[in-house]
Amino acid sequence: MKNKKALRKEIFQWLFSLVIAVTLALTINTYVFARSTVSGLSMLPTLKNNDSVLVEKLSLITMNIKRGQIIIFNSENQAKDIFVKRVIGIEGDEVELKANKVYLNGTELKETYLEENTLTKAGSFLAENQKLKIAKGFVFVLGDNRQVSNDSRYLGPISIKEIDGHVVLRAYPFNSIKTF
Repeated sequence: MKNKKALRKEIFQWLFSLVIAVTLALTINTYVFARSTVSGLSMLPTLKNNDSVLVEKLSLITMNIKRGQIIIFNSENQAKDIFVKRVIGIEGDEVELKANKVYLNGTELKETYLEENTLTKAGSFLAENQKLKIAKGFVFVLGDNRQVSNDSRYLGPISIKEIDGHVVLRAYPFNSIKTF
């Protein structure tokens, strides 16, 4: 009888520990950090196809999205794709594409993360020499590989509500680990 009680107690302790561990893992994955895999070439040379990245989500609670951060967001297309792009402008900023360059608040943006001689052509949403003021609750994003990137030039500004987090670490491949 005593052995059965001890066995039940031990089983209960193991189950309780397992429930706590699963709950913590799900909470962390939903609200703190998540892993994501890059699919596509729109963020070359910064991120490559099949790179595994760690995404931080706490900044979404405080709505603390900054220029230069690499974010993932819901594309709202039929396939429900998750896009990864770089934040160029935040609310109140004015973005303009002029002579294949990006201007932020009237000043040419220095984009050291781009390949040399990268051209930023206008898109169907933002035309050449058109100024766009970013509204409250939105950000303007561009892919680092401008020739193939489907970004705010075509999609328009992205609602902060659609952002799933920002990339803080490339975790794989192991020989390319990098923090952002």
